[in-house]
Amino acid sequence: MSAAELRAWLRTAESKRVGWKGPDGALRESRGHASGRIIVAILEKGGRGLTDDDYLHMRKTVGFIRRHVAQQPANPVTSRWRYSLMNWGHDPLKTIVAS
Repeated sequence: MSAAELRAWLRTAESKRVGWKGPDGALRESRGHASGRIIVAILEKGGRGLTDDDYLHMRKTVGFIRRHVAQQPANPVTSRWRYSLMNWGHDPLKTIVAS
């Protein structure tokens, strides 16, 4: 997803409903939603001025996406699975449609 697509997605109710919000579910923002905000900032840098923390977050993001893409549900279109991946900057339907 582009920075603009991800920024727009993060404003939706669907984006805010999914994801891990701590062991008791009490956190206001899910881990994936917070990650999405970091990813937007990284994407907006356009490859310039990336920090060690940026690279670390990119590796973490790739790992999350690889693990979760392998768990595709029968109906990915409106699934929490898809919405969670989108919070991390990856819309799996773009990959499915492109195949």
